[in-house]
Amino acid sequence: MQAASRSVNPAGAGGLLLAVLVVGIAAGILVGWAAGAAAVGALVGAVLGILGGILAVYVRYRDAL
Repeated sequence: MQAASRSVNPAGAGGLLLAVLVVGIAAGILVGWAAGAAAVGALVGAVLGILGGILAVYVRYRDAL
């Protein structure tokens, strides 16, 4: 008997991607603000948030494909 595989939910994947991106930007702003450069922190947080979001969606939906 095979285990039931998860189906791909595009809205859920997009929401997860957006949530991780927002958390990354917020964390970058906080770290950048503490270092005196909030804008640079936001930029770094956005880049890390995009990469983290892609990783989170991959981990969540890797068994669905």
